[in-house]
This record gives sequence, structure tokens and C-alpha cells, in this order.
Amino acid sequence: MLAKTKTASIMGIEAEIVDVEADLSSGLPAFDLVGLPAPSVKEAKERVRSAIRNSGFEFPLKRITVNLAPAYLRKDGPLFDLPIAIALLGASGQIPRESLQNTFLAGELSLNGDLRRVNGVLAIASSLAEKGFSGKFIVPMENATEAALKNELKVYGLRNLQEVAAFLKGEKSFPQVKSDIKNAFSLPAETAVDFADVKGQESAKRALEIAAAGNHNVLLTGPPGSGKTMLAKRLPTIMPPLSLEESLEVSKIYSVAGLLSPDRPLLMNRPFRQPHHTSTVAALIGGGRIPRPGEISLAHHGVLFMDEFPEYSRESIEALRQPLENRSVIIARNTLSLKFPAEFILVAAANPCPCGFLHDPHHECRCDTRSLQRYRSRLSGPIIDRIDIQVELPAVTYDKIEKNSPQESSSEIRQRVEKARAIQRQRFKKSKHKTNALMNTKQVQRYCQLSRTARGILRQAYEKLGLSVRAHERILKVSRTIADLEGKEEIKAEHVAEAIQYRALDRNC
Repeated sequence: MLAKTKTASIMGIEAEIVDVEADLSSGLPAFDLVGLPAPSVKEAKERVRSAIRNSGFEFPLKRITVNLAPAYLRKDGPLFDLPIAIALLGASGQIPRESLQNTFLAGELSLNGDLRRVNGVLAIASSLAEKGFSGKFIVPMENATEAALKNELKVYGLRNLQEVAAFLKGEKSFPQVKSDIKNAFSLPAETAVDFADVKGQESAKRALEIAAAGNHNVLLTGPPGSGKTMLAKRLPTIMPPLSLEESLEVSKIYSVAGLLSPDRPLLMNRPFRQPHHTSTVAALIGGGRIPRPGEISLAHHGVLFMDEFPEYSRESIEALRQPLENRSVIIARNTLSLKFPAEFILVAAANPCPCGFLHDPHHECRCDTRSLQRYRSRLSGPIIDRIDIQVELPAVTYDKIEKNSPQESSSEIRQRVEKARAIQRQRFKKSKHKTNALMNTKQVQRYCQLSRTARGILRQAYEKLGLSVRAHERILKVSRTIADLEGKEEIKAEHVAEAIQYRALDRNC
């Protein structure tokens, strides 16, 4: 006897539909699982066997063959437990096979038959909604709110295998899970930090305002304790709130990574990721046997903060080249190639030298010339070119700390940022990307028109500093953002001059 049901396999941040076919035939009892299953899927045989028996059903003592189609697609993860168990119950006649039609299942089974939460349910729900699926989508109770973010689907959150069987047989009815996504999205985003907490460092605050307005990458260089980390953590608070579309996109990535909260499956705040400098390339960029999103994708539409930037491995730093340029990363394997989004603001922080006190008037630098050169050489020219804004932070004086004058709050800065972003949305309304940092060469030529004086200043800087073509283009993009913050259409000399000041490493060469 043969029974079929459907589930999905997570590939990157997308889901591919998988048919689960269970066949029972005469012969010595055996349980074969085919269709390119990973070890985590092969282990489902024992979980399914125990769950069926402990839920009061009869495990068929026949030759069992379960096929996961298509066979060329590698299957990984425990979400196949529930569809395999239901397909077996259908093939053995314990559940009507016709009830499995137009039914989609995903869930891990415990040995007593309880359903456990699985990763990637929002990605599965998104794929089903895009394909126009109109049947029942049965998931563990803990995943129900997440799946119901796609209102087009009929989502049912159940607790165990007995409830799933009773529901499919029509013996019990369960309420369809609904999610008021608009009401959930209107809840205020919580934040515990504010720019009003930062004393001094006005030039760095200005640089981060420009970065937030135009989506530009930033490098903060300064001695220990100058406020680099404090400033970086507050950058998301001056960025515009996530749109509903952006929130769903980021939440889908976090769903695949298993980082969504069952109570609040829709991310409201812009991500802030701070990987340790010992992180591997795969952890940073993404990867694995079946690739999973890395830190740069988890920072999508948010901030990736890399403290002690030169301390990261050379391979990790250089691996950022392509994502910083294309705002995505492609992970290729022998049998597949997956694309992960990576549109983030990089905030890198570094000391001016290994000991951290180069040019500090209050501390003596202990670094010799060779160690200083070796430290600086860890950041290659191509990486520096891709960082639009480079700022040197001085040590904070006691007068700045003692001063009690009110500092500008994040909400005040964010208002200016949102006005500049609104100008950019109108400018790029027919383009895929909506910020100045993502302009292509043709857009730079079209939208970065300089006054005659500004053109002369840029020419002089280009020749004197020996800038690359990419650095020249980055200056134009930052100048465009500075002009947008002032509501100016033409880029003037003062805008270009300020943008050039944010090429600290070029000036120090």
C-alpha cells in the first residue's frame, strides 16, 4: 500500500517542496529511507518508530520504503519526522489516505510522540504562499505563530502525533492559527541605548549619522576606551525603522538559523551582530555541508560590528570583499549554489597600533616600526577602498565626561536620517536598491553632479592622495548623502570637502 504527503527541505533561506512517499510491501520487516537523506534524517526512523508506538498506533511490521522526492535534493534536519510518520499511518490504513491530499506537514517528533519546534518554518510558509498553496499546513504549536505570519495559509499548530491523526481523521477539530501581522508590526521597537549617552566624539557622531542616512560602511580608529563600541551599538537606533517587507525578510533568515523567539517571531529592531574576532570564515560568511546563513546575512538590513578589526584572520577580512560590493554572498558546493542576502552597514573598529596608544598625548606608544607596519598591513587596500567613511577618534577628555550639557538623542538624529532616506527613496523609486551607498556607476554619474568648485577640490584630493577609482566613487556617494541631509540637490564644495575628511587612512598613507 502507498501513501503520500508533502513537506519541504530548506535550501539557503528558501524552501523546496518534497514529496514523502511511504510504501508497505510483504517480506521481512525492514525500514528503508531513500532520497538522499542526511544523517539527521536517517535517524528519523528510530524517532518515528517509537513515536508511533508510544502514541497508541501500530507500527507496521512489513517491508517499509520511504522515498523523499526529488532524489537529487539533499534533505537535512528533523522536520521530516512528522510527514514520514503520517505517511506510514496512511499507508497502513490507520489514517484515511485521502485526508493527506492537499496537506503539508513539518515537525520533529519526540519518542513519546510530542511535536517539537523546528527551524525554517517561516521560510517554508513564504515558499508555500508564493506557490499559491491553499491546503492545510500542520506544524508544532511552537511554530504556529511564525507560520501564520503568512495570512494566505491555513495554519494549524498541534501538540503531538495523536492530535495530528485525530485532526486528519476528522475526529477532532482545531482552530486555525491567525496572526495579526499589522498589529504585531505596529508594536514599538525596544531599545536600551541612546546617542544621548555618548559624551563628546561629535565628529564620530556626525560620521555615523551620514552612514545611517546613506547606508555607508564605517571604520572607527582610536585608542582603547575612546567610545568605538559605544557608538557602534547605538547606530541602529538612528536608522529608520524596519519596513514590514524588511522585517519579514530578516525574520525568515533568523527562522532558518533557529534564532526566532516563539513568542515574538517577527523581528522589530534592526539586527546588530558582533561576531568575535576568532570567528571562522564559514561562521562569518555562511557555509556548511548544506549552507546556512552567516553573520553577514544575520546582519541583513542592520549593522555588522567587527571590533578589533585587524585581529580577524586575513581570510575572514578578505572574504568580505564580494559581500561589501554586491550586498549578497553566493555559497557554492559541488551540487548546488545558494545566494544569501547581505545588505548591512559594516562598522569596523580598530586601535591605531597594536598597543593602542599611537599619537596619544597621555600614553607612550610601545610599538616599533615593524610591528606597526605588520598591524596596518592586515587591512588590504581593496578592503579599505570598500569602507566609505574612515574616522579617527581621539581619547575623551575629562572635561567632556564631566560636562552635563544635554546631548542630542537618537530620535532627534533619526528624524534627519529619515528625511534623507525619503529623498533617496524618491530618487531610486524605479531601482531595486534605495540608498546612496548602493548606487551603480551610471547612477553615480547621473545623481552626483558637482559644482565647479567641488570638482576642483575632488581633483586635487584624487591626485594628492593617490586615490583609487573606487575610493573616488565612494567619496561621491558620501558627498551625495551629505547633500541629502541638508536637502540640497547640487553637491557643493563643502559636501565634497567633508567627504574627503572621512578618508582618514588615505590621508595617512
